[in-house]
Amino acid sequence: MTPLRLIYAFRSSVRCWRHRAPRTALIGPRHRGGVLLRFSTRASSVMEEILSRLVAPLPTYETRNKAPPPPESNSLEFMQFYRSLDKEDKLNVLTKLSQDFGVDHKSVSELSVKLLDTQLRDLATILQAEDRLRYGLVPRYRHLLSHISRVEGGVKFLVDLRTDLLEIISSKAGDSAQIRDLNSTLKSLLSEWFSVGLLQLERITWQSPCDILQKISQYEAVHPVRNWTDLKRRVGPYRRCYAFAHAAMPGEPLVVLHVALTEEISNNIQGIVREFATLDAEEDVNKINAAVFYSISSTQTGLQGVELGNYLIKRVVRELQSEFPQMCMFSSLSPIPGFTSWLQGVLSQWRKEGRSLELLSEQEWRELEQATDSAPGVAAVDALRKLIGTSEWMRSERLCLLLEPVLMRLCAWYLYGEKRRGYALNPVANFHLQNGATMWRLNWHADTSPRGVANSCGIMVNYRYFLNKTSQNSALYLQNKVITASEQVLGLVSQFQKNSKL
Repeated sequence: MTPLRLIYAFRSSVRCWRHRAPRTALIGPRHRGGVLLRFSTRASSVMEEILSRLVAPLPTYETRNKAPPPPESNSLEFMQFYRSLDKEDKLNVLTKLSQDFGVDHKSVSELSVKLLDTQLRDLATILQAEDRLRYGLVPRYRHLLSHISRVEGGVKFLVDLRTDLLEIISSKAGDSAQIRDLNSTLKSLLSEWFSVGLLQLERITWQSPCDILQKISQYEAVHPVRNWTDLKRRVGPYRRCYAFAHAAMPGEPLVVLHVALTEEISNNIQGIVREFATLDAEEDVNKINAAVFYSISSTQTGLQGVELGNYLIKRVVRELQSEFPQMCMFSSLSPIPGFTSWLQGVLSQWRKEGRSLELLSEQEWRELEQATDSAPGVAAVDALRKLIGTSEWMRSERLCLLLEPVLMRLCAWYLYGEKRRGYALNPVANFHLQNGATMWRLNWHADTSPRGVANSCGIMVNYRYFLNKTSQNSALYLQNKVITASEQVLGLVSQFQKNSKL
């Protein structure tokens, strides 16, 4: 049976059991590693035949460096087979691959015993036993993944395959220990293939290929590009756009960083993405003292967890220092995703516990009650929750003045004080703090777009990169979970703690 006929046989047999009555030729349901499998006999046998033929057996330890690699056609056939499947069939194939073509656990147990038996022998014997065990711990499917990476389009295929794995894990549809191990193995391989030494830094300009510009526009996840004029502005004068590329994925920017070149560190996004006055201007070097990183977007879901963004920022800093030797200020202007939803959760929880009055001072509660025409106590708390749930308060100067000190100190606590396993709960904060940045300044009315108000009540934050302190700050955060913050941020945190008696 030809490879193409095998694929069609598998797909047709899967369709067949989906539409038959339960008493037809069904296996199961069977449980493997917590995953429920339902395959017809024919579908299962076709899939097993394809995988058994395409996933080459591991050579013995003695022949590991002498065994010839499987033919390239195996990799191409697997790619064609996998791409032909629908979402549910892909889940079944990945489940089968992870369960039946992983590590030989019996062999590993035997090798582990042999390693223990060598502990009183000479070092060379111990090292060889360790090497045998190390080889035995390699999943069989790892070799298939490695060989796929060597054919044209193989790396992109594996990045997309990991996207499928991450979706399976997050949806719990087929999550299992074996699926997670397959994902971990593929992530490890991708981390090697996408190491910083193999990445190319590219500056995107208006003269870049049209398809690249189109992808830059599509991939922008922080501040959506509205039209071609908007995009032209973002790659034009007083702006820089950089991307990491990889030789194995030509024409695919992997992570994109947008930079504004300014006199001072920006405190709002409107002046960066909505102002077109300098669209055709000539850059005045004397007006460029700061680089503001206002958007960084990863374009490949399958590269989640593979460190790219932090290296891109460091490379861009070196690039800008070379172009502008006088430049002395480097900072992000970052969104604060999750602040509004966190705040609503806190208000709801503290309301149940009878502690919500601690979030505002007595004077602030009185002013809120008057501004919203609400009764003291629970009614005022509900009025505050309702305000935050809409953007109407942004149109009232009175409410803005009232809520500014309240929301600023609550936001400061969210960024500085709310933790997950000891590190910043907010993912953007965690990213920049790992890079060694300082939590430098919270900015009121910094993003007045509907999205900005909905996510963070319009507040944004600067994470400033003091280049002579980034290594020290990064070590303090990663090793001791210490957040380096400015006096402004610490002052707002202190106000929150005083009010809430923390």
